[in-house]
Amino acid sequence: MEPQLNQEVIKTAAAHDGPIETDAVIVGAGPVGLFQVFELGLLEIKAHVIDSLGYPGGQCVELYPDKPIYDIPAVPVCTGQELTDNLLKQIEPFGATFHFGQEVTVVERREDGRFFVETSKGTTFVTKTIFVAAGVGAFQPRTLKVDGLEQFEGTQVHYRVKNPADFAGKNLVIVGGGDSALDWSLNFAADGPNKAEGVILIHRRDGFKAAPASVARMHELCAAHEMQFIIGQVTGYQEKGGRLTGVKVTGSDGVTRVVPLDILLVFFGLSPKLGPIAEWGLDIERKQVKVDTERFATNTPGIFAVGDINTYPGKKKLILSGFHECALAAFAAAPFIFPDRKVHLQYTTTSPKLHKVLGVETPVFD
Repeated sequence: MEPQLNQEVIKTAAAHDGPIETDAVIVGAGPVGLFQVFELGLLEIKAHVIDSLGYPGGQCVELYPDKPIYDIPAVPVCTGQELTDNLLKQIEPFGATFHFGQEVTVVERREDGRFFVETSKGTTFVTKTIFVAAGVGAFQPRTLKVDGLEQFEGTQVHYRVKNPADFAGKNLVIVGGGDSALDWSLNFAADGPNKAEGVILIHRRDGFKAAPASVARMHELCAAHEMQFIIGQVTGYQEKGGRLTGVKVTGSDGVTRVVPLDILLVFFGLSPKLGPIAEWGLDIERKQVKVDTERFATNTPGIFAVGDINTYPGKKKLILSGFHECALAAFAAAPFIFPDRKVHLQYTTTSPKLHKVLGVETPVFD
């Protein structure tokens, strides 16, 4: 299920005529992209953050929001959603602006040395620096490969649930065997405002990748005739008058049956794609951006890459590694933004200047 956003923390972009002028654009709102906001903020650099998803958290929230993470320093255990929430709270003093549900499609160097950036929604920026924190790329849903089914996408075929109320009282067919498929099946089968008229879960086998408790609950609801489970694969569909009326499901016995429906929900997971980043002229090796380990700079001056999107000798794809990369990238970016200013390393524990930036009082020691 999509996370609930704390709108008091997240500042989303308002309508804007012409390019938005800024010091930094961060591509990716996962944990590393969020921490890049923090490291830039300490240097008094404000950022705009762009993400293809409709909310912050990246892979952590999209793939395992409720699963535990154990290797964040000084945090023995937290979920992906909790980590995201804490990072959002941490960067609150810096007033980053978020642009969700869009990809960066154009990056061009201007004559004045800055970059022109445009997104898939037509939002444009003129920025001094760019930080690529896109994880393993933009996430796209894995689609159901049935010829012609794409014509119903967005009306009767959905790969994400944005508003559960849209599906209340409908006959739903849900395809998949992971947490999302099971969670939504249970949600729509349960009594409540979003209860569907009927829920049929289809999975190619009797084994699931979902939480065992969810699988057990699904079987309980099937036994109580609150929903149905069919083993098989969707191999075709039926339509009438331009509307999808059913899907053809081929079982392990080789027999194909038609399952009627109002709405088809498909949860095959998300596929990471490098997408337009591959066209930016960056030095790429095996779908990752090559950087140095002093500045985490790319081969294009002013563009940096942090987190899972980058590669260098000894690279380890860990969140904590990305946090370290953010700090060095921020300091390396400062000369592009403040060419006449000497930037010194300061400590949040003792620096009155950083305390002012963070909005906290400087402690007085006896």
